Amino acid sequence: MSDTYDVLIIGAGPGGYVTAIRAAQLGFRTAVVDREHLGGICLNWGCIPTKALLRSAEIFHYMEHAKDYGLSAEKIGFDVGAIVKRSRAVSGRLNGGVGMLLKKNKVDVIWGEAAIEAAPKGDTPGAVAVRETTRAEAPKGAKGAGTYRAKHVIVATGARPRVIPGIEPDRERIWTYYEAMVPKTMPRSLLVMGSGAIGIEFASFYRTMGAEVTVVELLPQILPVEDAEIAGLARKRFEKQGIQILTGAKVAKVEKTGQGVSAWVETGDGKSRTIEAEVLISAVGVVGNVENLGLEGLGVTIERGIVVTDGLGRTSVPGIYAIGDVAGPPMLAHKAEHEGVACIETIKGLHTHPMDKGKIPGCTYCQPQIASVGLTEAKAKEQGYDVRVGRFPFAGNGKAIALGEPDGLVKTIFDRKTGQLLGAHLVGAEVTELIQGFVVAMQLETTEEDLMHTVFPHPTLSEMMHESVLDAYGRVIHA
Repeated sequence: MSDTYDVLIIGAGPGGYVTAIRAAQLGFRTAVVDREHLGGICLNWGCIPTKALLRSAEIFHYMEHAKDYGLSAEKIGFDVGAIVKRSRAVSGRLNGGVGMLLKKNKVDVIWGEAAIEAAPKGDTPGAVAVRETTRAEAPKGAKGAGTYRAKHVIVATGARPRVIPGIEPDRERIWTYYEAMVPKTMPRSLLVMGSGAIGIEFASFYRTMGAEVTVVELLPQILPVEDAEIAGLARKRFEKQGIQILTGAKVAKVEKTGQGVSAWVETGDGKSRTIEAEVLISAVGVVGNVENLGLEGLGVTIERGIVVTDGLGRTSVPGIYAIGDVAGPPMLAHKAEHEGVACIETIKGLHTHPMDKGKIPGCTYCQPQIASVGLTEAKAKEQGYDVRVGRFPFAGNGKAIALGEPDGLVKTIFDRKTGQLLGAHLVGAEVTELIQGFVVAMQLETTEEDLMHTVFPHPTLSEMMHESVLDAYGRVIHA
């Protein structure tokens, strides 16, 4: 009986542990299996530790520009070891917190590598074999290798960095985000392959800390999922900071040298150039961890490395579910969490509906920050909307000027016919904290009329959200 559960979740990342807690709240006997670390990649090697690194870079930036604020600072420097130590400590603290939450909610932790041996059918428990793992020491109180049974098995195994053949990471000269988060020394030069959120955040961090940085992006636009206008403004800021950016370009070949790497880059004009750098960071996306789980042998449909689901976590095999990165984009922790809650509530028989992926916000924590939700201007027009577009610059906001952050833009996109907010796109200081206002507005199906009559506090950056809406309808006040 002790090895039989109502729900067994494979993977203790944001999606997995949140789903486990919600399952326990709903009265399910629940266990979660992991092979390396509670909290998953996000907490241990992604979202959280990178934000700690970027915070150190931000403070260093302000110290270097103390004079701009009427202050003085002498002998400014940094200790890369101490920066990394702080970042790891932040992750360690939260990792322990996840363990406490699982214990509090009476969720069993099973330590090892899991594979589903038999598909759950009806009331017959499915078998999940857990093998010992050498990746990390088991948390105190965790169960070990063995065969466990559960009526419902949820796969939440996340994703890993995509590897380009011929440019495989070696942990010394060619890095993924793992190595980029724990540098032993600060490289003097860096080549970043890929300009999505991961690539741009590391480019921003290392440039702020003094490295010469070049970013190579295959597509014509950096930050390809963002609105073109916002991405263009961000690019200007990055280039002003000294980051060299090549778009429409491809890293065709990489050779290791005595000093680092030598990369042959093919540009859109048919030419090629060689870029020398101490380190190359490969940030060309991630792929789902679908291997060695027994899924295909059981008949679970997998397409292009992603487990196919119905939007509520159900796969093609009854009793087996998938959530988070392994179930497809957007590959974001907050998407995984909400997807997991919807999945387990569906299993419970509660009234649920698939998540509207068009209302999932995306944030990039570079300098300047970027945040967005909904349709870009181009996508809205492609879908046939007659749009109204509002813009408001940071330079017109008193709080932004007082902060010394006058560069940025808030952009809103409305359906001219109905007043529906279709999308919001921001670049500038603290926009990752502002975007949620627009997310709530979209979730509540707020119209331009509601937003224009909402009172925003003064002096705050949020006033720019209001002004952007007003601008879309020819009523802007401060521009």
